[in-house]
Parts: sequence; C-alpha cells; structure tokens
Amino acid sequence: MYNSIAQLCERILRIPPPPEPPPGDEATTRSFRAAPNFYKYLLFVWAIKTVATGVGLIMWFAIIMPLLMHATVRKGWGGWTLILGIIEVIGLISTIGYWIYSWFTVRLDFDKRWYVVTDRSLRVREGIVTVREATVTFANIQNISVSQGPVQRLLGIADLRVDTAGGGGIAHDQKGMHNLHTTFFRGVDNANEIRELMQQRLKHLKDAGLGDHDDAENSQPTGSNAEIIAALKEVRAEATRLRETAQRA
Repeated sequence: MYNSIAQLCERILRIPPPPEPPPGDEATTRSFRAAPNFYKYLLFVWAIKTVATGVGLIMWFAIIMPLLMHATVRKGWGGWTLILGIIEVIGLISTIGYWIYSWFTVRLDFDKRWYVVTDRSLRVREGIVTVREATVTFANIQNISVSQGPVQRLLGIADLRVDTAGGGGIAHDQKGMHNLHTTFFRGVDNANEIRELMQQRLKHLKDAGLGDHDDAENSQPTGSNAEIIAALKEVRAEATRLRETAQRA
C-alpha cells in the first residue's frame, strides 16, 4: 500500500527521479543513502511532536470544550452546543488525518534522500515538497566535519557536514533558513568512511595541481601533466621566435 501511495505522491508533487551523477569519472562514482536507523531517528522526532500535539488535543477536548459546552447550556445557547460538538468531531478527525499524513511524509522524506560522490564533486538531494539539490566540486570544499547527537550515537548514525567557499549565503524555504555554502549527508552510518573518501580525493586533486599554489610549485609534474607542460613550452618558444622574426622584418 505504501508503494502505491508513494507513487501517487511522486506524480502529484512532481518529485524528480534519482539524481544523475555529478561531473567526474563514472568509474569512481559512489552513491550513499541514509541509514535505516535514520528513519527510526525521524520517527523519534515525529513521535515527540505527535505526543505534544496529543497532549494539547486531550486538554482541549477534556477541559476546554466541556467548559464551553457547559457555558452555552447555562446561557441557553443550545444551537452553539451542537456547533461546538461538530467542531470537536472535525478537529479530532483532522488531527488524526494530520498524524497519518506527517508519518507518511517522514517515510517518503527518508526514501528520497540521495548522496552521490565522484572523483571531482558530490551531489546531495533531499526534500519532497521543497526539493533541495546541491552540487559541490572538491576544489571548493574548505572543511569536512562529523556531528552526532545523543540519540544519533544510540542509533549509530551521524551527520557529515561539508563547508564550501563563498561566505555565509542564506536561503529561505518552507522549513526556514539554510546555508547555501553548507551541505549535509544526514543520517549516515558510515560518516567517517565518507569523510575519508572525500579527503583522499581532495588530496588527489591537490597533488594534481589543483590545490594550494605553493604546493603546486613544489610538486613535480608527472605523466600527462608533464606532457601538457612540455607542449605548452614548445608553443611559447615558437611564439617567441615568430615575434622576433616579425620585429626584424
């Protein structure tokens, strides 16, 4: 039943298919998903919100509504008693419907998270109503860190945070604000493995001459890089000879 409803929601919300790999060598592409325990974590958060709503609902139906009905009876407003009863039934049905809807969105939000890494960049997509997709090149990454709260430690999951260059741009969506220069791999159970993979590929790019300028000067070109540099030197020498010939003529 869940799969049928999920497919219907995908059509209604126009949820895009799984993302294409970002720029990079296809042979190095690795896809990661949120861990199954992350769904338990989302359910835990959902349960706390649901309990809080349930407590408020009980107080409303058990205390406030009876007082309102009693007041209407005392004042002889019999019609209002019926209206309050209808409002109570509608409120109860609406609340139960919202609980079911919110549980379903938690499950769908978990299923529609994608984390893709190549040798040059990474791509993250999350969200179902508001779909957020970010593509980050390793050349722009400034910091990679792992965060883990008490409940996450209990479930064996963590969030991997990737900070990129560009300052602190902020965007607004239906869930509030988020930093345009921060990307998260949320709820993964191999955060350290992913971080090590990224650090290795960052080091590879740095060794290839895309890192710090000082390091690039101290490194010796090898392989195809040496051939390209040699060819550029020949072009430069030829251009110098042509310029000298034109000056003498």
